[in-house]
Amino acid sequence: MTNDEKTTYWIELSDYDLETADAMFQTKRYLYVGFMCHQAVEKIFKALYVKQKGETPPYTHKLIYLARHGDFYDFLDEKQINFVLEIEPLNIETRYPEYKERLMKRLVPLYCEDLIGQTKTLQQWIKKQL
Repeated sequence: MTNDEKTTYWIELSDYDLETADAMFQTKRYLYVGFMCHQAVEKIFKALYVKQKGETPPYTHKLIYLARHGDFYDFLDEKQINFVLEIEPLNIETRYPEYKERLMKRLVPLYCEDLIGQTKTLQQWIKKQL
């Protein structure tokens, strides 16, 4: 698989995960909105990683790690970095019961709608970089 094919692969997965986040929102399954937004950002970061580095991204879910090691952290503005820091723990918190109640209180419709909107904005910005 060429690097262009790998980049396309990650973009398509990111799009799919963002569509899934929206589907979860529409069906009021708010717990998974944050998780899928994290997944969408992770995969678009991996697309940019491949484009920047010309190699397979590391097997990690850590968004800041991907940005730093993919040589694009410094291109993110403060708002983007803050958003990434906000959604980073949503990958783990949705998986463990001790976080579920606390997370459910936070993942209300308005917050979820904002997560999806910010994810779309970041994803579109990264696509322009590609």
